[in-house]
Amino acid sequence: MSLQQRVQQNFQHSIATLREAQGLLTDTVVSAAEQLSATLLQGGKVLICGSNGSAIIAEYFASVLLTRYERERPGLPAIALNPDQIKTLAQANDILIVLCAGSENASLSQAISTANEYKIPVILIDSEQSNKLARVLQSDAIEIRAPAPQAHRSLEVQMVLVHCLCDLIDIQIFGEEL
Repeated sequence: MSLQQRVQQNFQHSIATLREAQGLLTDTVVSAAEQLSATLLQGGKVLICGSNGSAIIAEYFASVLLTRYERERPGLPAIALNPDQIKTLAQANDILIVLCAGSENASLSQAISTANEYKIPVILIDSEQSNKLARVLQSDAIEIRAPAPQAHRSLEVQMVLVHCLCDLIDIQIFGEEL
């Protein structure tokens, strides 16, 4: 296989994964965006944590909410943090987003347990490799599982999911006009 063919193959695999995610996750993403928007409209903040590559996406997600996605707008209260900080920074009207694209992480499991203890809603954006985290979720939590067996494909899906959530939050809070 030539290097050019390898590049083409990578694009094809990514597109196939995103198409599968689109078919499986649309309704769940809408539900998550509605819960995030409701939290923000009620004065809560979005707490976001992740592990490994997902920690970088968590930072990006918080940054886009704090500044802007596609339009000029007031910043929205969001913070990317270490999972251990949930206990210190979380308040009753907040929401927690946990991102995990690869192997399990005990601190992410503890962050979910802490959120459950504080009665803070949880949105878990995970992958096929991180199914133990879903066991810690309470029945009212939202799980958005990327349909990808490899961590790097899950990260690609997570980035698209973040963009979808930001877009839907902006529409619900600020209207459809750009």
